[in-house]
Amino acid sequence: MNDWEENPFHTFLVLTEKPGEWAPWQIAPFSLAAAASAGVVWALVGGDPVWGWAVALGLLAFALADWGLLAFLPRRGLSFGAVQPPFLGLTFLRWAITLVAVIAVPVAQGWPLPALVAVALVQMVVWVAVVYGTMVEPFRVQTTLLEIPTARLPRAESTLAITQIADLHVERETRRERALPDLVTRLVPDLILLTGDFLSTSYNDDPQSLADVRTLLAQLYAPAGIYAIWGTAEVDRPEFLRPMLDELGIVVLEDQAIEVKVGDSRLWLVGMTCTRNLDVDGARLSALLADVPADAFTLLLYHTPDLMPQAAAQGVDLYLAGHTHGGQWRLPGFGALLTSSYYWKRYEAGLYREGDTLLYVSRGLGMEGFGAPRARFFCRPELVSITLTGTGQPRSE
Repeated sequence: MNDWEENPFHTFLVLTEKPGEWAPWQIAPFSLAAAASAGVVWALVGGDPVWGWAVALGLLAFALADWGLLAFLPRRGLSFGAVQPPFLGLTFLRWAITLVAVIAVPVAQGWPLPALVAVALVQMVVWVAVVYGTMVEPFRVQTTLLEIPTARLPRAESTLAITQIADLHVERETRRERALPDLVTRLVPDLILLTGDFLSTSYNDDPQSLADVRTLLAQLYAPAGIYAIWGTAEVDRPEFLRPMLDELGIVVLEDQAIEVKVGDSRLWLVGMTCTRNLDVDGARLSALLADVPADAFTLLLYHTPDLMPQAAAQGVDLYLAGHTHGGQWRLPGFGALLTSSYYWKRYEAGLYREGDTLLYVSRGLGMEGFGAPRARFFCRPELVSITLTGTGQPRSE
């Protein structure tokens, strides 16, 4: 069973491919039907067809604004998803808001105008939120700085700087990709680690997308090297990516454990291909760790955070993952709505500890492909900088 069959959210995204191919005239009936049905309900409940016409025309006006905004994004080089699926989603949301309002507000008791104004304000808030989520937040890259003390480094003054780059999901070069190399350079990393999903699912065999991700990766440098793992199998296609990564000198770890030295510091990188079969992948992790010296600092690279229980049980020091995008759409006080993780919100984003094992789940830099809105809410894209520091004390076993 593959990831799409096991993950309902990804299965839904696959189904959005078809609406993404529809022409505008095929989409128009949905907006007209939503506007007409909402208008009829308001006319019946309010007892006056004028209110029905006002609601119907208002919904059509917001539909035009939504379409204009979504069509504007690729023209301005901001994002490159299909217009039709998110437009249909917004149409349904606006229709639902209008019908809920006519039920919740006593329109039939003589308050049609205040109710109509309230609905219009809510609909405007939705439009402003979409503007922010598509045009602002996806480009506000946050750099997360972590310092992790460890007895695995030889001296108290020893340090090792690691930069994690997760879930690029490049479709075309945008100002986010153009800004990234400078952000990485300022961190002065000893080691750069790429934890999968280089291209958007919708563009993973597109020559221009491959050229743009190559341009981005070619600008990265770390003295101890750049190492990578594959992401989701349906997203990262080695037949397209491997020649480019090899050419750039980026080492792809495919079920490998290797020693990396930086000055007098050293660690073992354990890079695994993510099959999403946790029993199989857990057994492969155990086999790889058998070749790692007992006193070495072990850093596991695995695309999803779902291997954390097995990693903790086997004493991995640090585990870097992505995949969840931090939910991409978050609610204040609740966090991620969806994570594409078997454990849902257990490892949605950020730092986790189980036993002696630390896991960091990056929110990543890009966004879901297919028909998903290219939007982020309360979930800024993230670049992660981790500094390992020696404690000067032997680690207790």
